[in-house]
Amino acid sequence: MIIKLTADKREIFGKDLQEARKAGKLPISVYGAKEEPGSYFVDIKDFKKALKSAGESTIISLVTVSNTKDTLIHDISFHPLSGEPIHADFLVVEKNKLIKVHVPLEFVGESPAVKMFSAMVVKVVHELEIEALPNDLPHQIEVDVAMLVDLESKITVADIKLPSGVTTDVAPEEVIAMVTESGEAVEEEEEVSTDLSDIEVEKKGKEEVGDEPETKE
Repeated sequence: MIIKLTADKREIFGKDLQEARKAGKLPISVYGAKEEPGSYFVDIKDFKKALKSAGESTIISLVTVSNTKDTLIHDISFHPLSGEPIHADFLVVEKNKLIKVHVPLEFVGESPAVKMFSAMVVKVVHELEIEALPNDLPHQIEVDVAMLVDLESKITVADIKLPSGVTTDVAPEEVIAMVTESGEAVEEEEEVSTDLSDIEVEKKGKEEVGDEPETKE
């Protein structure tokens, strides 16, 4: 499925963008290794649909007056109160050049350990850095928790079946998911999970920005 988004050239920046945002326009910046940086508007409703369908790891065809660019949503800034997108960066990619992105993990199936031992599945990692050609980038990668059969079971990177054309440099022994018993052990794992979540938020720290960074303009 090809996801397309129409972009119109914009000539206003900073505080002057307030009225345009109220009118349903999202300011974006477009750049890439061989791309002259440019500033555009896209329809906010169309952007949300594209984000829901493509995420940040699926190619979006950005259609401008002059040409069509193969892009990835590279960064999004959200309003701290409303949670609405207020700015987005699009990275232009080359079809024949490998690119590294973080792809979300989709946990599917049921763990036998949960049924047999009243255990709890602890999802240690929620996304995986992969490398692939733009057209081979998956929207998400499935992780089947049915592999967690007892209290000693763990799912590591080595256990994940990557799609054709996709590789990862993440250590094979890195734990993706595991099971733990109920009670105190669960509370300890929940604390670990919370710490990892905090780390993830810090890594994506640009998501809660009050306004469009000046460097984007």
